Amino acid sequence: MNMTSKMDLEDVLRVKLAVLKREHGDLNEAIDAIQALPMPDALRLQRMKRQKLVLKDRIARLEDQMTPDIIA
Repeated sequence: MNMTSKMDLEDVLRVKLAVLKREHGDLNEAIDAIQALPMPDALRLQRMKRQKLVLKDRIARLEDQMTPDIIA
């Protein structure tokens, strides 16, 4: 694998990471807005929180891929 391929992969990972972080933030704002309602929809909140956790896991996996392994 040449250096150009590696940089392209890193760029793709950075873009994916930025998109996921944005989605996570948007979902967090939506959850806060729903919770502020007088009678929030509990099922909808549960689904949104589950989706937020899925995004958090995907973000963590991408960050792990971007971080080089350090041999201690």
